[in-house]
Amino acid sequence: MSILVINSGSSSLKYRLYDMAHEEELDRGTVEHLDPAGEPGSQREQALRRVFEATAARHPIAAMGHRVVHGGGEFRAPVRVDDEVLRRLKGLDDLAPLHNPACRLGIETALAAAPGIPQVAVFDTGYFASLPEHVWRYALPKDLADSHGIRRYGFHGISHEYVAQAAAGHLGLPLDELRLITLHLGNGASAAAIRHGRCVETSMGMTPLEGLVMGSRSGDMDPAVVCHLQRRTGMGADDLEALLNRRSGLLGLCGDGDMRAIRRRAADGDGDARLAIDIFCHRLRKYIGAYGAVLGGMDAVVFTGGMGEHDDALRRDVGAGLEALGIVLDPARNAEHATLISPDGARPAVLVVATNEELAIARATARCLESGPAESEGD
Repeated sequence: MSILVINSGSSSLKYRLYDMAHEEELDRGTVEHLDPAGEPGSQREQALRRVFEATAARHPIAAMGHRVVHGGGEFRAPVRVDDEVLRRLKGLDDLAPLHNPACRLGIETALAAAPGIPQVAVFDTGYFASLPEHVWRYALPKDLADSHGIRRYGFHGISHEYVAQAAAGHLGLPLDELRLITLHLGNGASAAAIRHGRCVETSMGMTPLEGLVMGSRSGDMDPAVVCHLQRRTGMGADDLEALLNRRSGLLGLCGDGDMRAIRRRAADGDGDARLAIDIFCHRLRKYIGAYGAVLGGMDAVVFTGGMGEHDDALRRDVGAGLEALGIVLDPARNAEHATLISPDGARPAVLVVATNEELAIARATARCLESGPAESEGD
């Protein structure tokens, strides 16, 4: 079975085609600098159509798998898409406004371009269905929260699950015996605490805004700041949402959301750039320490994502000061981007594992089609 995977992000589109008999990658590509709106007739839709047409001209496609960021309380597992699923997906757009409309447009475009090919939605939130209630529930009036679906969902679950499994393989130990902290660090960034294969805590919340400092998202912040800004500036809900999601984080701190450019500026003596790096790393260290307490210890800390995999200086900066928790990096291994970047025998081990969300989505798509309709009831 050949499966085309569509990973439609807020500003980019990744696609991979896999022959699932041997999990062999047959085709791949990335389209960047796309509009985030996700409207019919948009630049994004045109790019999606070109991807489908070009890939189908080179290879037969048996099914398509789509990453969907937010499943809300509607979807806990991969599901084959039909008109009813699409209707329910549209109702979740407000929960991830930068991503879900783009994900949904990818599915709608695929259905129109290839109506006879099965389409499967795979959810970033699905991995966090195992979170216990004392983790996912906010300290709000219970009836109010329940009536509006307000709870912590978590994101990047496809990546966290994949790298946890890969880390166990690298360590040569069963996943169900390990306590892992996984750090997905890209333009969007999140942390997860995984005990014996099940996620027990994660940094993102009801939306991808909560948690770590990100490229353009603020991450954790006193919610009263929103009320303060509303009173002082007259900003409405849409303006405040755009501020926190698109004009904050690293971008808000120093005017640049790309850590590579920020690090170059810091090396040239730019104080705002240096401060942005320090804030980013400080927040990460706080989460690592907290998650070590949640897990009752750590067997490994795993870096992944664009920054996590490729920025050795960032890994060094994050690790600085964590020696009391047993976290030590081997400078030579870290500089070489080795898989194991801690000294032999160190616990916790520190790993760099390349994520592969697309392969994980292809596997989930194949399982969904083999097993029939997936469970998708809400809470």
